[in-house]
Amino acid sequence: MNEEKKIAGIYIRVSTLDQAREGFSLGQQEEQLKAFCEQKGYEIYKVYADEGISAKNDKRPKFKEMIQDMKDNKINKIIVYKLDRLTRSIKDLETICTLLEEYNCDLESVA
Repeated sequence: MNEEKKIAGIYIRVSTLDQAREGFSLGQQEEQLKAFCEQKGYEIYKVYADEGISAKNDKRPKFKEMIQDMKDNKINKIIVYKLDRLTRSIKDLETICTLLEEYNCDLESVA
């Protein structure tokens, strides 16, 4: 069986210093997500980090870069620590999931 290679984009985000103090720092997210990818056998294409930016909308530079890389077939998995790192809106999550489906990209959350 010829399985497609799993190439992951790791998306990490913090919006406040409080999140960093409570264990959601970019470094801690990245460390856990890299370990997760290694355990699953995923190749990591890139880590996309938006620091100090809310997930209330998609106006995040690294988020947009990651979506473009997905559209350009550079990644076929998006790995996040928690779904709220990706978005805070159920409506936006539905839009993101529809887009992921269109480009045959999976979304995985560690926590």
